[in-house]
Amino acid sequence: MSRYRYVTATSLDGFIADEHDSLAWLFAQEGGDDPQAATDGGPGDHAAFLARCGALVMGATTYAWLGDHLRESGEHWPYELPCFVFTHRTFEPLGDGIRFVAGRPGEHRSAIEAAAGGRDVWLVGGGGLVADFADAGMLDEAIVSIAPVTLGAGRPLLPRRLDLRLRDLGRQGPFAVATYDVVGNPTAW
Repeated sequence: MSRYRYVTATSLDGFIADEHDSLAWLFAQEGGDDPQAATDGGPGDHAAFLARCGALVMGATTYAWLGDHLRESGEHWPYELPCFVFTHRTFEPLGDGIRFVAGRPGEHRSAIEAAAGGRDVWLVGGGGLVADFADAGMLDEAIVSIAPVTLGAGRPLLPRRLDLRLRDLGRQGPFAVATYDVVGNPTAW
């Protein structure tokens, strides 16, 4: 059975992007220039995490930022897994296996899980979309790399209440990595 896992980085004050939807703050951190590069078996080992995933999900703002970043850097779409982009906008596919969908997460659950082939689903972001997944009962875990920086404003890690239980706490360079199980979503009660 697929588990839905939110894996992201956040500032110490709980923002995943600044007020301009930029991740430049993250790349300016020691070790943050490629937060997916960690492969040492530690709590932030992105390669080990990605090996358990069968599909990705992201929102339109995340997809647009990633597209801008890839065009500026000359890099190519980095994922071989199927990717569902929740959006009402029109985008060009950045790579193979990208599906643009609209509506509530529960409306696409069977397609996402079929694409994942029983493996985990990585909820890339943003926080509002992940909260929608939580509302639909489709969020099992949050793995949050906490950067040693505050932003003061921006896009929140999660925009509403969610009850979590800390399962593990580790360190990846200057980042604290906290793994939480989702134990309750008051908005779904």
